[in-house]
Amino acid sequence: MKKKKNILFIIPVLVLIIMLSCIVFCYINTMPISDKNEKVVFKIEKGSSITDIIKILKDKNLIRSEKFTLMYTRINEINDLKAGNYVISKNMGLKDIFYVLKNGSNVKDETIMITFNEGKNMRGFAKIIDEKTSNSYDDVFNLLNDKEYINSLINDYWFLDSSILNENIYYPLEGYLAPDTYEFKLDASVKDIFKKLLDQTDIVLSKYKTEIENSNFSIHEIITLASMVESEGVTLEDRKNIAGVFMNRLNNNMSLGSDVTTYYAAKVDIGERDLYNSEINDSNPYNTRSSSNIGKLPVGPICNPSSDSILASIEYNTNDYLYFVADKNMKVYFTKTDSEHNKIIKELKSSGLWYEY
Repeated sequence: MKKKKNILFIIPVLVLIIMLSCIVFCYINTMPISDKNEKVVFKIEKGSSITDIIKILKDKNLIRSEKFTLMYTRINEINDLKAGNYVISKNMGLKDIFYVLKNGSNVKDETIMITFNEGKNMRGFAKIIDEKTSNSYDDVFNLLNDKEYINSLINDYWFLDSSILNENIYYPLEGYLAPDTYEFKLDASVKDIFKKLLDQTDIVLSKYKTEIENSNFSIHEIITLASMVESEGVTLEDRKNIAGVFMNRLNNNMSLGSDVTTYYAAKVDIGERDLYNSEINDSNPYNTRSSSNIGKLPVGPICNPSSDSILASIEYNTNDYLYFVADKNMKVYFTKTDSEHNKIIKELKSSGLWYEY
């Protein structure tokens, strides 16, 4: 009898615990993802299902759970969401989010500031565009693969030519998108974004147009060199000396031996992982460590360089160095011989200053 009473007591307690757990679970999943008024821009395409829209919300880190949100829409009979461009704040809960989505696009004349950092490659730029605008990561590369569009840009900008159409080049506009902070409309397309960056590149390069035309290198080669210099040095003086080393190695028909080109060839960002031997030795046209690329620049730029790196590549320092190496504090050491170079590396390793990728 006593056992039966205990069971009768335990069952309501368990039911109460389950009910409270469900209430807490629902409360948490309907609350804002953050208390910060951080705006997120995204686009809902025509014909998108409620599941598609919920996935976008999850990918943009605006909701906690796809499954719960789907259940929430069904319970609340939410099924008439409208296509369009939206800006949602991370301090909005599910009720507020779906109120906006039911009433249609809330993007008007608002603008957003986006910073494209120096030295980032096209994949890095695409991630920023995906995070900050209503365009997706894939939208960027779909446009880059549009040959008609790329040809129209070659006609519009004096610094673009057929070099960027080389079949071995990963992304035709790599290197030509000026890093800077820009203001865009919230509903800016990828074309709008590229135009603003290319217009700024025009401003930057026009300052050196005469020097470029009088040099022994094409503008594509200068931008390619600048992208390597950007990835190898920090100060303007170091970059000018690094550009001088690369020039010396080209003139001596030597391999440029730049690790940053090898990583780019493998489509691996430095710090992402170590390279495989097959990638290090790959005869990829970007890989300047490959024996097949002795005395050659990469086929194209490996990042979008700063104006300083472009200047350093145009007005490089004439020197006698053939080698350089940087320590973990980004101090660069220049040497004339292989033995001097290896001695510096040994000293850096023994003193704990050797930089490990």
